[in-house]
Amino acid sequence: MSRSLVLVLLLLILIVTSQFEWKEQTVNEFEATPSVSNKQHLYSYRQEAVKEKILISQERDIQRLIELVRGLREQLQQCRGSNDTRKGVVKQLTENGNGHDKQKILED
Repeated sequence: MSRSLVLVLLLLILIVTSQFEWKEQTVNEFEATPSVSNKQHLYSYRQEAVKEKILISQERDIQRLIELVRGLREQLQQCRGSNDTRKGVVKQLTENGNGHDKQKILED
């Protein structure tokens, strides 16, 4: 009888301790879950911040390129204007028949 009583007591102790360990594990898992979600939230927030910085940088680069294109267009217009002027002068000289002045202008 004492042997069966000892076995029952051991079984009861085993059950109680295992219950306690299970509760402790579930509490730890429950506490760990918000930590993981906080880390994920922080990670996604950092990703968004990096993406935003990249977009701002790209917008600045685009604005610089727009300004460069605008400057190049102005230079092109000036070149076209000076070419038109030269062509007009050369045409006038050829109509007047003065070949020496024509060569001088072309060399400039």
